[in-house]
Amino acid sequence: MSKRFKQLLEKIDNTKMYGVTDASGLVKELKSAKFDETVEIAMNLNVDPRHADQMVRGAIVLPHGTGKTVRVAVFAKGVKADEAKAAGADIVGTDDLVAEIKEGIFNFDVVVAAPDCMGLVGQIGRILGPKGLMPNPKTGTVTPDVATAVKNVKGGQVNFRVDKKGNIHAGIGKASFEANQIAENLTSFLQAINKQKPASAKGRYIQNAVLSLTMSPAVKLDLNELADIK
Repeated sequence: MSKRFKQLLEKIDNTKMYGVTDASGLVKELKSAKFDETVEIAMNLNVDPRHADQMVRGAIVLPHGTGKTVRVAVFAKGVKADEAKAAGADIVGTDDLVAEIKEGIFNFDVVVAAPDCMGLVGQIGRILGPKGLMPNPKTGTVTPDVATAVKNVKGGQVNFRVDKKGNIHAGIGKASFEANQIAENLTSFLQAINKQKPASAKGRYIQNAVLSLTMSPAVKLDLNELADIK
């Protein structure tokens, strides 16, 4: 363990679970890197994603964005393609975009698709899927309203999906954000997670959750407070 990391650990009371407000202020004090670190939330949910009714996934547009520049590729044609371009899409295409992706060219971070282009997207599902880039109606990335989808993604939309072990991890801001901005983003993210609680999930839904920066130790979050954020 580095001297820097030990010094950061000394700022955290490991016997304590922090509320959203306190954790958001504390995490700013843990900045040590020369770049603008990402504020990250990691949590484990008491669900079994092997059962379809316990799959937790969705999307939330954070009130203060993510602080990250997101490149968006859109599968659309005709008027929808024009709308996507006007909304700020970085790449808009159909067969040409499929060809680029098959060649391993990925000049984007998120893929949006109009429903009438999903047949095309299906051709590269095996490429996009493992990279977490496959458009999905549940995250608002398969929609006839491609313009709104592009604006949401550009404006700070965060997609989340529980993994096989019930974990969710997401970037919800930057160390340069004000503490209240981090707190408001965190609250919005937790509201989205709680809304997705499966009816079949029993017991404590959020088993544990921590807030950290890219290069910092983690701050434990108060699970009782998290459960009350609706």
